Amino acid sequence: MTTKEAVPAHEGGGFNPPDPTLKGGPDYGRFIDALRTLQDRARAALPPDEVVTELAAQLEAMNELLAPYEVSEWDSPSGRRTDLPLRGNILLVPMTIDSFDKGVLTGTATFSRYHLGRNGAVHGGCLGLLFDTIFGTGSLLLTDLRKLRTAYLNINYRKITPIEKELRYDCTLDRVEGRKVFMTGRLLDADEVLAEAEALFVKLNPGQP
Repeated sequence: MTTKEAVPAHEGGGFNPPDPTLKGGPDYGRFIDALRTLQDRARAALPPDEVVTELAAQLEAMNELLAPYEVSEWDSPSGRRTDLPLRGNILLVPMTIDSFDKGVLTGTATFSRYHLGRNGAVHGGCLGLLFDTIFGTGSLLLTDLRKLRTAYLNINYRKITPIEKELRYDCTLDRVEGRKVFMTGRLLDADEVLAEAEALFVKLNPGQP
């Protein structure tokens, strides 16, 4: 049995360096898309027992294939492929940016079968993930501050949020007070507000994790 060596703290503090990379090669986006589809189909499928057995064996084999290549977050292309949607980060809810101007960020987001909670509705925690991503993007594009972390995120769930439907969002920069960035946002289906949120992001001090 082998143990992993401890990964030393990165000199950049708690943030992945923003330098773009092409690590992972030309098929990395295809790899991420295939993983997203697998997650959706795993949630949606009811395969025969023998197919589940075969799939489990294939997935175990893929895990063994990937295991020798595990690296630290500083070296992985996940989250750093600026040429790919969401920088190639499989964790995030698929979203686009339409505009960011005059303190307002707008775009679209689509929850898939993987994000299902119950009865066609998005799991509430996935809404938190989306809003955190929207506000993080807003803090980057709407201010001149960098290296911020979420201090609080409050969500008001107004209506059921559907899966597999393109939704709109907006994020408004309310104010900046020193290291503090205050924002509000909405998620909409046409003109119907599905959820509202407010957040505080705080700029890290040098070396702060």
